[in-house]
Amino acid sequence: MSSSSAPDPSRRAVLATGSALGGTLLASGLPLTQATAADRTETAPPAGGDPWRTVLDDADLVWQRMPTAWYEGPFLGNGLLGSGIYAEPGAASTAVRFNIQHSEVQDHRPEFGSLFGLARLPIGYFTLEPVGAITGLDWRLSLQDAELTGTLTTDKGTLAVRALIHNDRSVLAVEVTASEGERGFRWVFHPADAISPRAAFKPLPDGYQGNPPAQVADHDGITAAVQPLLAGGQHVTAWRERTRGRTRTLYAHVAHSYPGTTALGRALTAVRRTAQLPYSALAVDHRAWWHAYYRKSFLSLPDARIQRFYWIQLYKAASAARRDAPVMATSGPWLEPTPWPNTWWNLNAQLEYWLIHGSNHLELDAITRALSEFRDNLAQETPTPYRADSLGIPRTTDPQLVNGAASTLMGYGVGVPGQDPPTPEVGNLTWALHNVWLSYRHTMDRSILQDVLFPLLRKAINYYLHFLEPGPDGKLHLPATFSPEYGGDSRDCNYDLMLLTWGCRTLLDSAELLGIDDPLAPRWREVLAKRVPYPTDANGFMIGADIPFAKSHRHYSHLLAVYPLYEVTGRTPDERALIERSLAHWVGFEGALQGYTFTGAASMSALLGKGEDALEYLGELMTRFIQPNTMYQESGPVIETPLSAAQSLHDMVCQSWGGVIRVFPALPAAWADLVVHDFRTQGAFLLGARRENGATRWVRLVSEAGAPCVVRHGIAGAVDIRDGRGRPLHHVDVGDGAVQITLRKGESALITAKGDRPDLTVAPVRPNEDAPRWGLPRI
Repeated sequence: MSSSSAPDPSRRAVLATGSALGGTLLASGLPLTQATAADRTETAPPAGGDPWRTVLDDADLVWQRMPTAWYEGPFLGNGLLGSGIYAEPGAASTAVRFNIQHSEVQDHRPEFGSLFGLARLPIGYFTLEPVGAITGLDWRLSLQDAELTGTLTTDKGTLAVRALIHNDRSVLAVEVTASEGERGFRWVFHPADAISPRAAFKPLPDGYQGNPPAQVADHDGITAAVQPLLAGGQHVTAWRERTRGRTRTLYAHVAHSYPGTTALGRALTAVRRTAQLPYSALAVDHRAWWHAYYRKSFLSLPDARIQRFYWIQLYKAASAARRDAPVMATSGPWLEPTPWPNTWWNLNAQLEYWLIHGSNHLELDAITRALSEFRDNLAQETPTPYRADSLGIPRTTDPQLVNGAASTLMGYGVGVPGQDPPTPEVGNLTWALHNVWLSYRHTMDRSILQDVLFPLLRKAINYYLHFLEPGPDGKLHLPATFSPEYGGDSRDCNYDLMLLTWGCRTLLDSAELLGIDDPLAPRWREVLAKRVPYPTDANGFMIGADIPFAKSHRHYSHLLAVYPLYEVTGRTPDERALIERSLAHWVGFEGALQGYTFTGAASMSALLGKGEDALEYLGELMTRFIQPNTMYQESGPVIETPLSAAQSLHDMVCQSWGGVIRVFPALPAAWADLVVHDFRTQGAFLLGARRENGATRWVRLVSEAGAPCVVRHGIAGAVDIRDGRGRPLHHVDVGDGAVQITLRKGESALITAKGDRPDLTVAPVRPNEDAPRWGLPRI
């Protein structure tokens, strides 16, 4: 359906604030007992039982041959500690590698920049070395339990393995039960060289050298590899193996400290306490956290491969992100050789976190927390003349949002529009604050708006205002800035004009909601009234006034007003044609297109209501780029693309921009049956809905904040709308299948066809056809 017909309530009404309450489950069964591998079918089991257990068991990854690289193997994590598991390179028949990496472990030499001197540092890995030669394996990564289980077979016997990274204790625990012929297996730790992973791809900066080797020693039965850092501080990997009968369990923990050397004591303490517990006892509260995590939302659709992919991304997100963990680096916690060993702010970080909103997982929102906590560092990244009233974020930073070399060399990390050095990306902070705005809109938590979004966005937009000047045409223009990834600086760069427009509009709305009479408000209004139009030509949106879009380009930096900002949405036929023309022209150039090109194209197609196109773009992504374990690589691990594909799926299932909740706005015909539950929308609503035989059967909304509610439900004909007690609810038909409902905080509305009383049970839908599991099946 065309977005041009959407009701368009005032933005002030859309942004009206409240506070959050917990949502209500519609229905669920009792948890199932642990199923054996033989009990699990390759398609969703029949309806009945626990729906979460059903879809999660169905989505488990399986390996029936040895993974040989990080993008093939199992992965474990808790936002801090991460382990990727695969054959030891060059020794596939004799050892299995369990990487051990940590998202807090970094260097502290800012003079060499964020990619060398402040880079994430590799820690090392354990090898599990059987007595015999490995002849086979049968592994399963249980999403439900966040646990790897299975058997390793050798010509001498078997090793039954269970492994997890404990959610709270941040300990890698690997239990191995050996047959008689394999009792002599061993674990060996291999410390990594503490040097930036970028060193394998780019020349070293002058004067840069790696850190000294780790020092391995025994500490009363616990072994520790202490890695001293040239800048001071240390990171420490401590481990211990405990034997209980025929079972041996490895416990390993990583700690980092700077500038002090407290990491050793903390690592030893963590291992000493955890090793007292047998694996089964350790797993109890770990599993409990993960079980509760998944139950915050539910989605089932009839494409088995995509449904499994989706639930794996929810597992991956919680393995890589937590609110109190560092904002994800490009590889998440699973550091491998990469030219990008830190956090990227011109697309990667933003895309990594989009799925947390619809899936109802705000506990993973590190971006809001980090931007707030390290706002003083953002000021230091801004050129000195503007530092008093401006903020910015460079292309790359460490977890404390420090860039390093540029700041040391020039006194700042963010470029100056219209001046050298070249490629001054100005809009990265504003784009990151759009993520904060999404967290506000999906929770209506006033503290996010008041304490984080408004003060930081005000200063991010201030930086633009220092350079915005009237031209001979009477319009306000920007001097040359850089559109990420394309190359070349351009006046009136769309990347910046689009972010500037969104920022000024959001500041005005926020100031009104917060009751702030801001002296800059007239200037923000002037920008909206006099800002030069976005540069376009016959092919659609240009890069900027000086640069047409004329070559293959993976990034949609020139299209942000379409997605994700939803400033240009196709409200008129001409605007819709502009989006369609721009999208076709962008993806029409092969050569530089990468995975996130297709996630962006899928979401833009979903905006236009083109479900078939969106599915086709996701299919291109799966076929061309997604690896056997759903990871993605461009030279090294790049985690944002699969996670953003989950958001593209969200955009097909529900959109809530502009104050309208759109239920099933862009589903392909093949998805005739679909169910969603506790999907979080803007306005802090929890949405449940079911589609049967190609038609929406029911829609249910729970209001957490009492915000205005307009929903395009998609149910044909007359409808009944009832509250949680079954009583009719007053509503207003606002046209085009949308209704406006007044819901106070904690109230709910159920929308059905007139006279219909459907079954509201949450249950998986049946897949259209069988599909292979993710992982590595037998050849």
